[in-house]
Parts: sequence; structure tokens; C-alpha cells
Amino acid sequence: MLKDKYIDYLRFERRYSAHTILAYHTDLDDFTKFLSLQYSVTDLLQADHNLIRSWLINLIDRKISPRSINRKLSTLKSFYRYCQKQDLIKNSPMLKVVAPRTSKQLPVFLTRDNLDDLLKKVEFTRDYEGCRDKMIITLFYATGIRKSELVQIQLSDLDLQKGTLKVLGKRNKERIVPFGENVINMLKEYLEMRDKFLTENSIELRNNIHSLFVTLKGLPVYPRLVYNIVHKYLSLIASNNKLSPHVLRHTFATHMLDDGADLNAIKEILGHSSLAATQVYTHNTIEKLKTIYKQAHPRA
Repeated sequence: MLKDKYIDYLRFERRYSAHTILAYHTDLDDFTKFLSLQYSVTDLLQADHNLIRSWLINLIDRKISPRSINRKLSTLKSFYRYCQKQDLIKNSPMLKVVAPRTSKQLPVFLTRDNLDDLLKKVEFTRDYEGCRDKMIITLFYATGIRKSELVQIQLSDLDLQKGTLKVLGKRNKERIVPFGENVINMLKEYLEMRDKFLTENSIELRNNIHSLFVTLKGLPVYPRLVYNIVHKYLSLIASNNKLSPHVLRHTFATHMLDDGADLNAIKEILGHSSLAATQVYTHNTIEKLKTIYKQAHPRA
């Protein structure tokens, strides 16, 4: 089936993440279902720009956000581009489809005072769980890694001598991320606590000792748990609704840029495929400069 071949192409040739593949699969299923129910069309190759526009109107009527609609249209662009490469169609029907405009949202980040309150004033329990939670939050801010990258970290990915972490990012691309002396010392303390915890529960945990972060049941931490940990502690020092691990990634990049880090260096550390994705952080810096200017300039 054509759709299955396309998904295999994304998985094995483009090496997209499981999360991205699921999103593409869901989008294509939604479009396929719409064509079948509304127009009795079962072959995606028979869909022209008018049918796609009709789907677009349907998405708008269903109150789907412009950002989500653009992602779905991006899925179709990719799918029909693949069909062109396979000589299944001559021209993509997406050429005549205009995506809805979306408002540009600046990345949400924490202030330095927020971070100081989080790491110095918030009480973490002194057991393994508290030590683990604080280490997770610290590592997010110190390295800018993604949630999906953190849950995959193995002990062998750490090099405490060099102060580096090997990360498996999007499309299974590996990169080396540096961290400083303070993080090295925290990791050493955490690893001692982790070893003690594993030793005391060796019967239950014997098969799961290679993951850097483990649950209280000895299993590798999973995305939802990591999200809950970060949200729990960030909610103690900030009121924004978007208190996710990605906020710490945005905070890392924004603070690095504020302190004069080269944009290309930030791009490499974050694992962005293009500089355009990293440049969004410059907008936060510009907005900050505007605020300072208005406050300080006598004729602003």
C-alpha cells in the first residue's frame, strides 16, 4: 500500500523519530478518511488541489488551530513530493494550496531569578527521587537537550572526564553536548545516590541499570514522568502555563545568546538542522533590548 511505503520511507530512509512518524501517519489517515466519506475517493493519488482545499476548510470548521493545520498540510506536501520522486504523479496538487497564516510565537523561557529560585531555594527531597528530579532539571538547563533525548541517555553516554554527553537526536543523529564543572560534580553525587539505590533494590533493578535515570521501580524514566517532574517544580517558581521540559531548552538557548554565545555554536548544541530554527531566540534578545531602551533613553 502506497501510504505504508511512504511511512517506511520516513522511518528507514529519512530516519524520522517515532513521534514524527506517528504524526504523519495520523495526518494521512485523517485526510484519507475525509476523502472517502465526503467524496468516495479511496486513492490519494486522485486528490487534486480542490479536494485538498475542501479538507482545509473542513479543518478550519473543526476549529483546528492554524499551526496544526499547517503541520497537516506539510505532511501532504512531503507525501506528494515522495510520490513525484516515485514517478507516480507529474505535479504535486499542493502547489495550488495556500496554508493559513500563523502568528509567530516567541519561545517561553525562565528568567535568571526563576532559575536561581528553582535550583537554590526549592526543596528537593534528600532521597534518590529528589536527587534524580533535581539532576533532570539541571541537565535540561545545562545542556538544552530535548525530553526525548534525556529519556534515552545511558551511562555509557556520559564522559565526566571531558564533561560531555552523547545525545541521540532527531533522525537518529548523534551529537556531543558539553557541560560544566558544577554539573560534573552534581552528576558524581547523583551517580553515587543512584548506585546506592540500585544496590538496595538489586533484585528488582538488576536488568535496568544502564539507563542514567530510572524510576522508583527500576525502569528507565519515560516521557510523561519527566514532563510531570519538570512541571511540578517549575510551577513552584513560575506562573506560565507552558511549564514543560522544552521551556528549559528555550531558557538554555536564550541565556546562552544573552551572554554572547555564537548562534552557530548554539545551533550545534541544540541539534538544529538549520540556523533558521535557532534564530528564533534572537527575537527574545531584541525584545529585551527594546524594553531596556524604552526604560533608559530619555526620548524613547
